[in-house]
Amino acid sequence: MERLLIVAVLTAVIHLISTLAYSVRLSGVRTRRLATAISLFNVVFLLASTANTIQAPLLSSIIEQVINEVKAQAGGGLPDDQLFYLPAYQEGLLLLEQDIRVVLAAASLGTLAGIAVIPTFVHIFIIAILSFERCGSVPRLIGMLILSPRRMVNLSRQVYLPGKNSLGFVKERRAAIPKKFLFLNVIVTGVYTTGVLSAIYAGALFPEFRSTAALLSSVVNGIATILSATVVDPTAAAITDDALKGERSEQDVKKMVLYLSLTRFLGTVLAQLIFLPATYFIKYVAVLLA
Repeated sequence: MERLLIVAVLTAVIHLISTLAYSVRLSGVRTRRLATAISLFNVVFLLASTANTIQAPLLSSIIEQVINEVKAQAGGGLPDDQLFYLPAYQEGLLLLEQDIRVVLAAASLGTLAGIAVIPTFVHIFIIAILSFERCGSVPRLIGMLILSPRRMVNLSRQVYLPGKNSLGFVKERRAAIPKKFLFLNVIVTGVYTTGVLSAIYAGALFPEFRSTAALLSSVVNGIATILSATVVDPTAAAITDDALKGERSEQDVKKMVLYLSLTRFLGTVLAQLIFLPATYFIKYVAVLLA
């Protein structure tokens, strides 16, 4: 339970930061410093990358714990290919599936939290961008923000909670944002969210080749990477560039950030539905390779 809680928290943090990544474009448009905004956010994104590297080993250790417990109950010496047929192992698989669905739910909660703090993040990030121009160094910027009580108090005043009129601007004017672009963001997010988790669960279903199955998460995530690199990211970049050139309004970028965030949430919900299909797909590929 302790490991599961850590994994769930890490997953929520990963998705919260990934959701905030959309708002970086809005901060860049407002300050007219998009390249600086993206560069500075990469520092924040290191937190998500670090959490991601810890998440998978922790989940893998949960699977190893189930396998070792079943082997111990069987008296030891049981081959891995016989584990799947034991009632105790089947019970362990059911519990593992429940645990993974809890982790997927944490991804949805993290995304919702990210959506809620986007207004605050945009204001604080704009301050960080302008402050970076003055100090010219990321370490100095971090030190300046953290070690100065006055600046910390000023940052605390930048907290903006979504109000009743937060979504009112959406009705003002319909932005020309491609629906296909938003639909694919749901698919990409769903695949990314479940990719590693499905691969780990596939390893539990196919314990004798669980290392192969776990590494096959790249097969599932590769599909999402292609869609993201060819459709989602270029379209978002084009809309942002149009706003910087004055061909679109800032409101269009704001709406894009909102739509991307909401479709990201829908993607985490989709992950619950495609978790098992992705698991059996990875298992099938692992069997072919084995």
